[in-house]
Amino acid sequence: MSASTPNYKIKDIPHYLEDMPTTYYVGNAEVPLAEMTSLQKMQIIKSGISKNYLEVFKKSAELDYDSLAKALSVTRTTLINKKGNDKFSDQISEKIIALADLYSYGYEIFEDRERFNKWMLSPNQALGGLAPIEIIDNIYGREEVRNLIGRIGYGVYS
Repeated sequence: MSASTPNYKIKDIPHYLEDMPTTYYVGNAEVPLAEMTSLQKMQIIKSGISKNYLEVFKKSAELDYDSLAKALSVTRTTLINKKGNDKFSDQISEKIIALADLYSYGYEIFEDRERFNKWMLSPNQALGGLAPIEIIDNIYGREEVRNLIGRIGYGVYS
């Protein structure tokens, strides 16, 4: 990164959204992931996402390794083998940030972490009877779930 590029650091356990790892330091300011630009998220991805970050996300989203691996389209072993501050590849980091961003948006709309986590696991008629967690393993599934969350936020029956 050049001198003019901000340095983004993960705050492993932020106060924002009940321990959801969606806050980053930009300089001295905390910025929620859901409010960052695509360019800012790209810079975070290039820095790599650590296993510690994934663990905090996993706990907050109330997911086990099997569900998380399926949602990220990676093997369970890939997630388990990293330790502490070890970083995931750019491709896996991108998937983790995309998933964390989706959860951040859901927590913001639902205003309740546990209620959103439960919603993600529940079959939904708007998704053809599938639970949102079942279709977020690719960009189109995450986009569909994000649109559905947005409709809920605007009070549209979904």
